Amino acid sequence: MKVGSLDRIGLRRKPKQERSIQRLDVILSAAAAIIAEKGVSSMRMTELAVAAKVPIGSVYQYFPEKAAIVKALFDRHALAIQTRIAEAFASVHSVDQALDVLAATIDWHYEDYRNDAAYLGIWMGTETDHDLLRLNIEHSKRIADIFQDTIGRVAPDLSAADMQARSYLFSHLLGASIRLAVVSEDSLARRILDEWKRITRTTFLSPIAA
Repeated sequence: MKVGSLDRIGLRRKPKQERSIQRLDVILSAAAAIIAEKGVSSMRMTELAVAAKVPIGSVYQYFPEKAAIVKALFDRHALAIQTRIAEAFASVHSVDQALDVLAATIDWHYEDYRNDAAYLGIWMGTETDHDLLRLNIEHSKRIADIFQDTIGRVAPDLSAADMQARSYLFSHLLGASIRLAVVSEDSLARRILDEWKRITRTTFLSPIAA
């Protein structure tokens, strides 16, 4: 990613004083509420300033443009997901246990997306911007690293190189399948998730064919 790209989606100024930190949190909370209601594409910086009850200059003091707000919200969600998945897999010591935890991960991911419109809106917003899409890809890679570390413990006989590619693929498809389920009618969503869990159980930790 180019330096210019980082500048447009990064914080202009990192708050240090408690008052500034609180103001930033207020802006981000207001942004999440607007995104939950109407999506990223419809959010306007002036509208955000009004919702957060801050001068428009305060918004631009931290964020050069809307994409930077989406990144800040995305980073918070992504870190929470990575931490939760890492904790879930840390105590896994068998293939069956790994597959059970993976199925549970699919379920709670879906519930989080379904019950938080901002959560889904933020992630969908990353797919409409090249620089933000890179963040989504990097997030998938971090989840894949957790999967691969687990595979190394529970199935060390599997090819590390092949499982690296499989982990990356499954990590990316995990997010895509859950987002598809969230925007589908509930009964179809459940069938989508059940099918994805079935595919995961039968193929994720299966030996690579020669």
